[in-house]
Amino acid sequence: MKREIKFRAYSSPNHKMYLVSNIEWDLDGRIWVTADDGKNGIELMDEEAHLMEYTNLKDKNGREIYESDILKVTAEDGESYVATVKWFGDEDYPAFDLAGIPAPWSYDANALATIFQEGIETCEVIGNIWDNPDLLEAAEHD
Repeated sequence: MKREIKFRAYSSPNHKMYLVSNIEWDLDGRIWVTADDGKNGIELMDEEAHLMEYTNLKDKNGREIYESDILKVTAEDGESYVATVKWFGDEDYPAFDLAGIPAPWSYDANALATIFQEGIETCEVIGNIWDNPDLLEAAEHD
């Protein structure tokens, strides 16, 4: 199976999401990101660009799911919760999974993989942590 590797980047100074066309490192180890918002190209450096990798998954509407996306997960009975897509590689768990799953919901293994393999629940991208932090705050109060 061929895995598509692509990224998007959130620009802190511009408060805008961009699709990444190129990533380079200079001799000093700084990251340079070339990105495009569909109209204009931009170059971002280090802290200006928050990189997010594509998971190779699509939600129920065919929308690509990236790291830092906020998903609404809905069961067959209509019950749902909101969680964030996260790369857990820094925690010795090299996989994309969901962070912030409410306690009543339980998975024996990787929640994101389980949801897509079993097909019992559906996922919908409802935002991302940069543009829609209010969605996570609302979920915490539910």
